[in-house]
Amino acid sequence: DKKTKKAVVSTQSTGLLTECYIKVQGSTVAALGPYKGIKQVRNIVMDTMNNIHPIYNIKILMTKRELMRDPALANESWDRFLPKFKKKNVQTKKPKKQVVKKKYTPFPPPQQPSKIDLQIESGEYFMKEHERRQKKNEEKGQAQSLKNSQKKKEKEAAFVAPKEENIVAKTLDKENDNSVDIDALKKKLKKKKFKTPAPTTSDANPDSLISPTQSDEPVKKKKKKRKAEVAVSAEPVDTAEPV
Repeated sequence: DKKTKKAVVSTQSTGLLTECYIKVQGSTVAALGPYKGIKQVRNIVMDTMNNIHPIYNIKILMTKRELMRDPALANESWDRFLPKFKKKNVQTKKPKKQVVKKKYTPFPPPQQPSKIDLQIESGEYFMKEHERRQKKNEEKGQAQSLKNSQKKKEKEAAFVAPKEENIVAKTLDKENDNSVDIDALKKKLKKKKFKTPAPTTSDANPDSLISPTQSDEPVKKKKKKRKAEVAVSAEPVDTAEPV
């Protein structure tokens, strides 16, 4: 399986880095090697028990091994070179539920009635089986009839037309509300004298219906013709024959 292969690879890599022989059997781990390596193996195992994958510690050991080869960094701290892993699966504490304690009473709660007691109160205990069945069927039928009636009302409510506002009645109400002095109106009407309207010029002369533009154009043309005739008559005519 993939899980067993990954476990074998992690154990082999830790063994090479710590110079220890590691054997895992069930939930126990055995290690043989130098004191420093066994100490490192113990830290890795404790971290795995606390849900920290061993790959993180393996990466740290690999970086330390490379830094040990450089003599210039022998007297310096290696914290800046070591990888820092952030915890992603942070378990947040859930708020505790506040349990409201009831008041202490030395007396026990009252005993609830049993089914037989309820049947005796309703009278079903003294009835026969066929009478009980008949009663249950009647109760079911009544409940179904109530449900069906409610459903019908809900369906019919969708087809009911909304109430229309009577506009004529509203206007009449507004006119009635406006307080008017009837006596004052009668006096005004008596004072006024209704006269018959005089006939307009349009009714008397039908020629007035013609627009002014149409009536002026032919007159202008006539005037021009007359002026031309007068000019021709004014010129002297030479009757003498050429010599």
